[in-house]
Amino acid sequence: MKFDLLSTDAGSKARAGTITTDHGKIETPIFMPVGTVASVKGVHQRELKEEINPDIILGNTYHLYLRPQTEILKKAGGLHKFMNWDRNILTDSGGYQVYSLSDRRKIKEEGVKFKSHIDGSYHTFTPENVMEIQRAIGADIIMAFDECTPYPCDYKYAKRSMHMTHRWLDRCVNHLEKVDPFYGFDQTLFPIVQGSTYKDLRKQSAEYIASVGAEGNAIGGLSVGEPAEEMYAMTEVVTEILPEDKPRYLMGVGTPINILENIALGVDMFDCVMPTRNARNGMLFTAHGTINIKNKKWEDDFSPIDEMGITFVDTEYSKAYVRHLFSVNELLGKQIATIHNLGFYMWLVREARKHILAGDFTTWKNMMVKQMDKRL
Repeated sequence: MKFDLLSTDAGSKARAGTITTDHGKIETPIFMPVGTVASVKGVHQRELKEEINPDIILGNTYHLYLRPQTEILKKAGGLHKFMNWDRNILTDSGGYQVYSLSDRRKIKEEGVKFKSHIDGSYHTFTPENVMEIQRAIGADIIMAFDECTPYPCDYKYAKRSMHMTHRWLDRCVNHLEKVDPFYGFDQTLFPIVQGSTYKDLRKQSAEYIASVGAEGNAIGGLSVGEPAEEMYAMTEVVTEILPEDKPRYLMGVGTPINILENIALGVDMFDCVMPTRNARNGMLFTAHGTINIKNKKWEDDFSPIDEMGITFVDTEYSKAYVRHLFSVNELLGKQIATIHNLGFYMWLVREARKHILAGDFTTWKNMMVKQMDKRL
């Protein structure tokens, strides 16, 4: 993997760059649509490519390990071939899913024993076998196995967990060298900074992660319920320390406003289920604020979903029609909303990139944050 830093905004720490892998170029800042189980929910790969057009999408180690299972993925020739996606893929390590299974898992130094949410069967994730699973999945960028701490989190627990995440990282790095990639292309490991919302722990973790010298770095544990101000404060501490010549990935974040504010703090990569999950609940994101399409006020509004026309659905369907689809629980409504939201997120990060390169990002960002912070 290669990262070229092309431009930094004078009024903030926002950066525009290019990541190059064996599956092509990723222009940063970038948003990665979440394809948890080898599918971006409700969207055909053709629509994903032609309408939403992301350079990279995300897959999920925990879910893919359970279904369809790594043996099936190996037989298919890896996740790219299985889902017919020839661009970049990143897989998270399962650390977050293990965190969310708090009532059905045990964390020890060796790894994590957990109960499947599907059938209650027991499984164990260790730094070593998670590297093997991600080799079998075959993503271009793979994540180190970490423990994602909850919010709020006791200082002692956060500190103990952070040190364990660092030890697990060393085991990931060591084991990855012993297991070659399966499918003839390179995979790049990103370590993850932890430390909850404690400035000294975040600083310590960022320093440790930076010292590993990986080709890219991630910031975890900052989309678990903490206030946005705390997220920004911790991100700022970390981006001050992580090397400038490596991409920085803030995991699981967030709203369109969160994304712009974190771009301003020097983050390059984002993923979040919000555009797809909220779409399925009738929330549409636009440059002028959010729309709850289920509201009665849209019942006879025959204007397009979004005059900006980022994707075909924006001008092909009216607000009244999409509201009707939701009111009769027609799946097409959720699909339309999903394509719209993902298209908007992609537009937002690409527009941010344009403004970073043009040198007026901060002015544009402040205007957009104000505009988008409205309920329409």
